[in-house]
Amino acid sequence: MSLLNSSLERRLVEVQRRIASRVVLEDRFSGEAVAGVDQAFLDDLVISGAVVLGSDGNLRDKASHTMKAAIPYVPGLLSFREGPAAIKAVRALGVGPTLLFVDGCGINHPRRAGLASYVGVILDLPTIGVSKGVLCGKFDLPEEVGEAKPLIYGGEQVGYVLKSKKGCRPIVIAPGHRISVDSALEMTRRWTKGYKLPEPCRLAHEEANRVKVSLLTHL
Repeated sequence: MSLLNSSLERRLVEVQRRIASRVVLEDRFSGEAVAGVDQAFLDDLVISGAVVLGSDGNLRDKASHTMKAAIPYVPGLLSFREGPAAIKAVRALGVGPTLLFVDGCGINHPRRAGLASYVGVILDLPTIGVSKGVLCGKFDLPEEVGEAKPLIYGGEQVGYVLKSKKGCRPIVIAPGHRISVDSALEMTRRWTKGYKLPEPCRLAHEEANRVKVSLLTHL
């Protein structure tokens, strides 16, 4: 049973369809300023952390934004719970990203409109979705570190399942906006430096949790 009333849910689904219709899967990005954004939660607060790295891998800026969640968690509608805070955190960065890693799905979503696509279209930024689970689609399990297997949904390749680190479950890589499926994988491999997650995602996760800890200490 959905936690939303049927009228609101229909409106949100329609927004996702419009987002999906605007997604571009052509390479229109650069690696000059690569960012990541991730969310943490504290009761009904969404805490979004964002970082941006230069092409040399050095941190160039970081930002965060905390706000009350607009809706409860509903599978398939994560964009409307986490998206507003993520967008505000990215907009607060002093260095404009030329590519953004988002902790969430991209086109590997039942309506081709996961969080990475939502954020990418709203901000008109190239985005890559990095998720820890498969929301939809079929794949063969990669076994060797660095190995990637296609993720297929509705007869279309919507991403890759990548074994990024020994001893860890694979991660799911998908384009969000303004990047192709293959380039999303290539950039993820390029920015994965010994950890399970690509560096922009890992540092954004740390930033979101740093803000969360700070909030907890002031309660």
